[in-house]
Amino acid sequence: MNETDPYAGERLKKSPFYLRQEVLNIRNAWAAWNGYKFAEYYYDTEYEYFCVRNTCGTYDICPMQKYEIQGRDAEVMLNRMVTRDVTKIGLNRVAYCVWCTDDGRMIDDGTIFKLASDKFMLTCGSPCTAWLEKSAFGFADVTVTDVTDEIAALSLQGPTSCAVLKKMGLDGIDTAKPFDIMHFPFHGDTLMVSRTGFSGDLGYELWISPTVALDLWDQLYDAGENFGIQPYGEAATNMTRLEAAFIMPFMEFNEALRTVNFEHDQTPFELNLGWLVDFDKPHFSGRRALLEEQKRGPKYTLTKLDIEGNKPAEGSYIYKDKRCTREIGYVTSAMWSPSVKANIALAMIKTEHLEGELWAEIYYEKELRQYNRVVRCTRKQKPFWAPARARATPPPDF
Repeated sequence: MNETDPYAGERLKKSPFYLRQEVLNIRNAWAAWNGYKFAEYYYDTEYEYFCVRNTCGTYDICPMQKYEIQGRDAEVMLNRMVTRDVTKIGLNRVAYCVWCTDDGRMIDDGTIFKLASDKFMLTCGSPCTAWLEKSAFGFADVTVTDVTDEIAALSLQGPTSCAVLKKMGLDGIDTAKPFDIMHFPFHGDTLMVSRTGFSGDLGYELWISPTVALDLWDQLYDAGENFGIQPYGEAATNMTRLEAAFIMPFMEFNEALRTVNFEHDQTPFELNLGWLVDFDKPHFSGRRALLEEQKRGPKYTLTKLDIEGNKPAEGSYIYKDKRCTREIGYVTSAMWSPSVKANIALAMIKTEHLEGELWAEIYYEKELRQYNRVVRCTRKQKPFWAPARARATPPPDF
């Protein structure tokens, strides 16, 4: 053990915010994400969830993969790789996107930041270096650089998030519209703030050099002292994103380059992301396969469900009838939603059976005994949680 480094010998990397998080993680509940030591929760999952829904919370996104794509051909290269039209992204704007194999199977989803006409940042949940390098092959002037460890990133989500940033001194932050990017001087560096997030609520993501990450944390928490600011981990994040009906890798979809079994991955159309596929732009990876799928329709469709009762339908099958004689789908994520006050779920259902009745068979435990129920499911078109403040500009103070 190196006496000057208390963390010597640990194999996981530490976030630039780790020194503050370690003190707050009183349960010592850690997991791993892309080689980083990462908080599953700090004190209590539901407590952290309610902080995000009623005040605000910070979520460490340093482990998220970040790539700088730069050069005269950067935009053309990205437009060739992803399914949406990158040329329509405005300067200092962020766009959600997906990219696929030639068979139209989804590799990953992420966000593209347009920082200049020849400079972009791509973020995603898993390493994508090899695919990006293949996508850049043949373009004369484009470089792809993994900057994951060079950018500290913190997500600030919840109804008081804008008020905290204003208190912190970020003048004009309340004028930022959803998916806008703004830049502020900070301790001799530049703080980039995007109005983005994974909670479905009002929120922002803060991007800064690791050298001043702790200064950012301290200043943010000083400003948020009277606004209920708290850290939250992956467990609470999974609750908020499900209420917003956002997809999660390895829950709603498998990354196509990691699957073994045929069609155990998904397509954008199966995940209700057809609005991200632009057939009017030049050729992109997966175009032919996706065009054929658009004509014939997807085999499965990700569906939002309101389920009777209060027993979460985790791991449940979906049936066409109450007698459970015809299985037509499966639940990918489920929970009892404290904010919506409903038993909600996302499920992959065979498209041909979307109309008509849907039933879920739920297994649960009560006092060490196993039970099962068959309950009716109601399809929902809109996200379960979508408050007006998430879109309002300027957002109201709470």
